[in-house]
Amino acid sequence: MNRYSTLLGFIKKELVQTLRDRRMRSLLFIAPLMQLALFGYALSSEVKNIRLAVVFNNPSDQVLRDIYERSIASRWFVPATGRERDPYQMIVANEADAVLVPPPGGFTKQLGRGDARLQLLINATNVLKAQAIESYLQNIIQRTVQHDLHLASPPLPIRFHIRVLYNPAMDSALFMIPGVIGMLLLMMTMVMTLTAIVREKELGTFEMLISAPVSRSAVIYGKTIPYLILGIADLPLSIAAARIIFHVPMRGSYLELFAASLAFASTAVALGVLISTYCRSQQQALLAGMFFIFPLMMFSGFLFPVENMPAAVQWLPVLDPIYHFMGLLNNIMLEGGGTLYVIKHTAILFLMAIVSVLASFHRFHTTLQ
Repeated sequence: MNRYSTLLGFIKKELVQTLRDRRMRSLLFIAPLMQLALFGYALSSEVKNIRLAVVFNNPSDQVLRDIYERSIASRWFVPATGRERDPYQMIVANEADAVLVPPPGGFTKQLGRGDARLQLLINATNVLKAQAIESYLQNIIQRTVQHDLHLASPPLPIRFHIRVLYNPAMDSALFMIPGVIGMLLLMMTMVMTLTAIVREKELGTFEMLISAPVSRSAVIYGKTIPYLILGIADLPLSIAAARIIFHVPMRGSYLELFAASLAFASTAVALGVLISTYCRSQQQALLAGMFFIFPLMMFSGFLFPVENMPAAVQWLPVLDPIYHFMGLLNNIMLEGGGTLYVIKHTAILFLMAIVSVLASFHRFHTTLQ
């Protein structure tokens, strides 16, 4: 009986100690409800808002025009906009997700001869999205041709010539592995930094370090830079595993990859320091870390295409460092790296790191006064 009383006493003590803190109550009850409402509204597994372009070589190509109009009317596709005219360059410039290219004589004219060919260019850096595009368009084209030519059933006088770019085999690992690398790098840098600083605060030694005859900046950097180095040191192992085990190509520059990884790791460490300023115990730190990591993963495009989100929340991924880092990994490793794209998103990550560091210093000065 005494054993059970002791156990109940420990349970009561843990519950009271946990729920006594207002921040902990918010993390336990309010934050999950906010995430559930936000994700339930914003995330969808259906591929939509696919940017479709069609090359109209012949103004009288009515069947091709019907295919395009039916595709847009299906609400799966939206018109691709951009300055490029070459179909391949539309994909390379990221102005379209798919491009339909008819034969030189016109698609409708070749249909009349009984032997029509229609090329479909697809950006397959996201293999799930590419598979959906192929399935959607084949279905729409088949129904349109049947309707326009008054055909009862297949076979149709058309042969598809599909050219899949960047990921010809549509291997899902080529899309998933860069996302996993981003998640591992985030967890190693942000969570380790977060828990290390909070552990010092929990033991009361962090205030002793701050009060020592050393600048506060030196103390903070001394507690964070080692984890930045560990995160960067882990990157070659991750890239080697991706290349050797999963056969992920490396078509871009290793220097660009290092710069992107350094920017991302710096952002993750800076976020870890910033979050630690709001936590008083390691338990709070771990919950806060999971509270941030889960939304970052959901809005990164790793599990759900960003294009599926309602327009009202499509700005959220812009604030997500994993979204930028995943885009950089896919661009550098699969597409060969685009200079402007790499510079733009690497600069955004460094800007996030600078803002987080400045906010962290402000919080430390405020909370330690």
